[in-house]
Amino acid sequence: MNFESSHHISLGQSIPSRNAKIAVVGLGYVGLPLALTAYDAGFDTIGIDLNGTRVSRIMQGAQVISYLAPDRIASAVDSGRFRATQDRAELADADIILICVPTPLTADQKPDMRFVTAAAEDVAMQLRPGQLVVLESSVWPGATANLVRPILESSGLRAGRDFFLGFSPEREDPGNHTFGTQNIPKVVGADDPLSLQLIEDFYNAIITRAVPVSSAATAEAVKLVENSFRTVNIALVNEMKTALEAMGVDVWEVIAAAATKPFGFMPFYPGPGIGGACIPVSPAYLSWRATDAGSATPLIDLARHSNDAVPATLAARIAADLSRESGPPVDPARPLGGQRLLLMGIAYKRDVEDTRRSPALVLLEQLEILGAEVDYHDPFFPHLPEGGEFANLAGRQSVPLTAESVKTYAAVAVITDHSAPDYALVASHATRIFDTRNVFHRIGIAVDGGRLIKI
Repeated sequence: MNFESSHHISLGQSIPSRNAKIAVVGLGYVGLPLALTAYDAGFDTIGIDLNGTRVSRIMQGAQVISYLAPDRIASAVDSGRFRATQDRAELADADIILICVPTPLTADQKPDMRFVTAAAEDVAMQLRPGQLVVLESSVWPGATANLVRPILESSGLRAGRDFFLGFSPEREDPGNHTFGTQNIPKVVGADDPLSLQLIEDFYNAIITRAVPVSSAATAEAVKLVENSFRTVNIALVNEMKTALEAMGVDVWEVIAAAATKPFGFMPFYPGPGIGGACIPVSPAYLSWRATDAGSATPLIDLARHSNDAVPATLAARIAADLSRESGPPVDPARPLGGQRLLLMGIAYKRDVEDTRRSPALVLLEQLEILGAEVDYHDPFFPHLPEGGEFANLAGRQSVPLTAESVKTYAAVAVITDHSAPDYALVASHATRIFDTRNVFHRIGIAVDGGRLIKI
């Protein structure tokens, strides 16, 4: 038996026996569910995160992600086989290290790889022979080989010989109660056969099915293609909404009818824009890498710009509609001067406590630029947190949703259609309703008097 194969054989035997120790770097919306899934599959698992408050809350069993089962974290911690820590030195004890850190955009909309670089440097400091390292963060094709691998190999160890390296794109859909980490197939890729086999074996041990591809770059591209597909189709359906509205046709009814076709059509739905850490970001990574490689993605770029423009377009639409009701504005630059508006939902999607790149917050800012006084109601955000992309909004508080309060607003706009709010109350008492999610029709609440406007 040669030295190279002994590492592979040893780790390969420890996976089916569940003797391999797992470390997950980053305990956010991807890393924490993944760590818990590894724990559920029988592996001793440690989560590493630099946020001391989050680590403490996890170790206290707090439900830090609202859509996880209330006792899931607590029961994992109580078992003694799962824990969270800030101590990166514990990476040395892990057999398999999964990197799940953010990959946002810079101010000029280019890939921001600071967190991946820092995580790889932390791993490199603790790297030992026989470990498997898997990057899950969304990155440009080639990042695992050209960015992460050199950092890890600065340890003096070599990928595919001394340690094993690959990529598996996360496919989390926060708040989805049908598909979670365990039952979503997992694409896996590596640049040597030993690494690929170990990655495939590991993910097959914790999830429904691993889907191997020929290289890490191919696996990296899969995530970008998936989200670029969604980006283009969301831009298309929002464009269709505007065009069909001009023709007097309800786009929601059109989509419902078109979706009855059993082939050749996939329904996408209009809304206030796109948000979150994936759909707005992945196409930018793909576009940047295409340009770097001497190519281009003009259709994807057009869709990105179209989606980015939606909140401002909605703000202008709301201003124009309310101006028709109240008469010409005193200040044309601030047509909503003196108008009080209520936004329902400021998270980027339904039933999730996440405002990353939320179009609702962009819309709030745009409405205030136009002179409105804007409040919000969101059961997931009693107050807006410090920091982040919308630091100027920090400290704002969610207002109660009561008949008395709703009556005081010139209009209520449904931006994020959380399940909890009392939409019947809004339908009964709002002076005017702007519905970007078709929520009233979807749940069967009638709004009388032409006060409901789908936008």
